[in-house]
Amino acid sequence: MKTGLLWVLLLASAQALGQEVRAIALFPQRALLEIDGTQRFLKVGEVSPEGVRLLAADSGHAEVDVAGRRERLQLSQHIAATFTAAEFAEVRIPRDAQGHYFVGGAINGHPVEFMVDTGATAIALNSADAERLGIAWQEGARGATSTAGGVVATRSLTLAKVSVGGITLRQIPAIVVVGVHPPHILLGNSFLTKVEMTEDAGTLVLRRKY
Repeated sequence: MKTGLLWVLLLASAQALGQEVRAIALFPQRALLEIDGTQRFLKVGEVSPEGVRLLAADSGHAEVDVAGRRERLQLSQHIAATFTAAEFAEVRIPRDAQGHYFVGGAINGHPVEFMVDTGATAIALNSADAERLGIAWQEGARGATSTAGGVVATRSLTLAKVSVGGITLRQIPAIVVVGVHPPHILLGNSFLTKVEMTEDAGTLVLRRKY
């Protein structure tokens, strides 16, 4: 798991040839961009369907190529005031080159990066990530699960709040696996079954049910 990923809210836009690009969230070597109103999660070097290439990204800024122009998107702390809940009732998650869906979110208010996993019964994370997020995982119900490395101990618990984009759900079951696996925090069915989920041309779309 990439530790220390920073969830940063930005208010920055680059306009060229009528195209608007805004950085929603930043991670090392990745960025969640809004391009002409559509959210795209890109790794450095990737090009969106709209033709925007992510050149660089860290916790403070992103650099993109928009129609041949290099644009730098700067950090701001005021984006939350510019969006309404209705705008975020739908979250669009593009599939990456490996066929995975990564999306920024939060657990109990702490920024995280999720990997969508429809085969996981619940949100799953390793104990190192749980420690980083301030989760008292040792107090969870004891259990065990089989992995490629053998049987490992688990703790079952309930997360007070889980957010993906503008969709926030409360009291979501989760499993903490003792050790360093899974390497990514898995967004499993304890969250996914509570939203409407469709796929549109390689983009996973989550919508608030109510």
